[in-house]
Amino acid sequence: MKFTKMHGIGNDYIYFNCLDNDIKDPNGLSIALSDRHFGVGGDGIVMIMRSKVADFRMRMFNADGSEGKMCGNATRCIGKYVYEKGLTDKTEFTLETLGGIKVLKLNVSDGKVISVTVDMGKAILKPADIPVLLDGDCIVSKKTMLAGKEHEITCVSMGNPHCVIFTKDIDNLNLEKIGPDYENDPIFPERVNTEFVEIIDNKTLKMRVWERGSGETWACGTGASAVCVAAVLNGICDYDTDVLVKLRGGDLTINYKKDCTVYMTGPATFVFDGELEKEFDIYA
Repeated sequence: MKFTKMHGIGNDYIYFNCLDNDIKDPNGLSIALSDRHFGVGGDGIVMIMRSKVADFRMRMFNADGSEGKMCGNATRCIGKYVYEKGLTDKTEFTLETLGGIKVLKLNVSDGKVISVTVDMGKAILKPADIPVLLDGDCIVSKKTMLAGKEHEITCVSMGNPHCVIFTKDIDNLNLEKIGPDYENDPIFPERVNTEFVEIIDNKTLKMRVWERGSGETWACGTGASAVCVAAVLNGICDYDTDVLVKLRGGDLTINYKKDCTVYMTGPATFVFDGELEKEFDIYA
């Protein structure tokens, strides 16, 4: 019943070593433990599991109990977790997610993981595969009625769906009020993560994110990746160039290659280890 609290630039999850045990009700456990007043507090839970097709497998659940396909910040935290807790001695390994198999490269110094670079895979742009109910081969700066307003939106999937909106003065957006309208708009059949992005220059972007199932989070690795892809597709940034994406919890470096592969580099941080009371009968 032990757990580890970790965060990737403020995107915090509760991690469980499930290599030898499975959690019988991860949906309910995520709801209970994510509560910041009555639980551990976090954006959800992450289970580190055995895999038949990769070195490790992850399952992640949002604060509302829904299962997510992929979380970039969680992948980096898993890299730090499995290396520093002695579950692997590899500095490059594969991780199975519902968004595909990811390759992690660890930057290690004196036995500590300083940063992790994740091959996030290829950006998905086909509307039906994101999914978004709009016509066209891809959705780039497309004028669309969304959440009751007309926006120019760019849609990308990084294993989970993202809607990117370039705008100004993002610090003054009331995401708690407007976020749910974007998340649950009918054009997104599986709901959507929405990124509001301010352009600093052609190598620097600032963003806030409303994540489906969790609300506004301090960071989103797949969101930062989608934002970089959207910026390149809109001619703001260049292919094969490191782009600094500034989130509320810190910075990530994203590189969108001409073959459509995205690389994300950033830190991961241990917060504390803990143990649940026996009333949490969690293991199957």
